[in-house]
Amino acid sequence: MTGWLFVRFLHVLAMAFFVGGQLMLAAAVVPALRGGDREALRSVARRFGYGTLGAIAVLIATGAAMASHYSLWDAPKLHVKLALVALTAVFVVWHMRRPTMHALEGLTFLSSLAIVWLGLSLAHG
Repeated sequence: MTGWLFVRFLHVLAMAFFVGGQLMLAAAVVPALRGGDREALRSVARRFGYGTLGAIAVLIATGAAMASHYSLWDAPKLHVKLALVALTAVFVVWHMRRPTMHALEGLTFLSSLAIVWLGLSLAHG
């Protein structure tokens, strides 16, 4: 395995944690705990939040390294992806401050999927 393949692997693994975790929360955890133990739901969300911070750190480090290595900083797709990353961060912070605004969960997830799509497009286009 080459060094850059490993960097890409870490990037995809961190992305899978972030987006996969959102899917798991939306599809299984929240429905199972809705109307029940609110503290358990908060605990799961908090733990996922801590894991997300680690995943975001890996995504930033590996993404910046790959953008430099593959000379992508001038690519319009990367600019759109980075704008969506910033927008997603706004949604996450907004949701942390207003957890009852459930539409923010959907917006975060949809923008995350768009980021993944653009990332794949950059890697293979």
